Amino acid sequence: MQSCETPFGPLELERYPPTSNPTLQPFDTADLYLLQTLADQAGPGVSTLVVNDTFGTLGCALAAQKPHSFGDSHLAERALRTNLDLNNLSVDAVRCINSQEELAGPYHRVLLRVPKSLALLEDQLIRLRPHLAEGAQVIAGAMIKHLPHSAGDLLAKYIGPYQASLAWKKARLLTARFDSGLTPDATTPSTRYELPETSFQLTNLPGVFSQEKLDNGTRAMLSCIPFNQGEARIVDLGCGNGALGIMAAHRNPEASLLFIDESYAAIASAKLNFSAAFPDRRAEFLVSDGLIDAAPKSADLVLCNPPFHQLQVIGDEIAMRLFEQTGKALTPEGGLMIVGNRHLGYHVKLKRCFNKVEQIAANPKFVVLRGFN
Repeated sequence: MQSCETPFGPLELERYPPTSNPTLQPFDTADLYLLQTLADQAGPGVSTLVVNDTFGTLGCALAAQKPHSFGDSHLAERALRTNLDLNNLSVDAVRCINSQEELAGPYHRVLLRVPKSLALLEDQLIRLRPHLAEGAQVIAGAMIKHLPHSAGDLLAKYIGPYQASLAWKKARLLTARFDSGLTPDATTPSTRYELPETSFQLTNLPGVFSQEKLDNGTRAMLSCIPFNQGEARIVDLGCGNGALGIMAAHRNPEASLLFIDESYAAIASAKLNFSAAFPDRRAEFLVSDGLIDAAPKSADLVLCNPPFHQLQVIGDEIAMRLFEQTGKALTPEGGLMIVGNRHLGYHVKLKRCFNKVEQIAANPKFVVLRGFN
């Protein structure tokens, strides 16, 4: 837990998922720059929307104004709820709206943390535009080293003319005034490509991992997915567009499939792709913090291409958390199959959660491993 002084009062904040790294904060100066700018400008009765509030700093600071919070991350929602409770603020003070839901404006002020994915930013601006009040102000913020040059171009295209602020403690803001006279193309920037060794097409909504092409780690793992698992309960954990689970379903027509991701866009993409591949077959789709709520002994096989970063922070804490969750959710005969870069050393880390670890396949860059008890 770390203290954060904001123009709207002090806060105690935590990252979610929790981290053992004391150098990682749940806020940065871009958050504080956004809040200070709003405090200098906003008047009474101004409706406010917060976008991409990673750990709930903005939502908690503005809780008295009852803002809405819009984003694609379920983990960010959990962080917001955790920090509202930590500061004795009502969990109903901030209304959360996920990336696949309709916004509920009109909004006069928008505080937007610029996401890593420009496709996601473009999609969010497209969705935001119809819900802006006349003369609304959109203030986009980021740490300078993570601010794409084209972010301003997207603001100008979908919102209106913008101005860049001076740098403050390595953060910068881009402020745009809503121009209702603009007529931009409002087509959602999704992509499609083929799942190897099948005739299936994978649709990728904005912000989904590996949006432009199938990543090489997933490609290395596809050929290792087993056949003839009968009525096994198979989980595609951190499913993205659902490539691993769809291949598992293709090779195991009697198996039941569960797709899990913390991204609402990922689950929407996986659902679209599974339905297109198997129009007469059912599967489960769950937006969740991994297998945190899974019943013990509820999975026979878990497939996972684990993330090795959270936002711009590289590390294995998220992956290890997924491994631990999987160990509790597997049946006694079940197993976890993962793929990872060789240098990440997952063959050693899996042994913390499983009695046996075996290598299934490898190439110069990736290794496919299976852990079981």
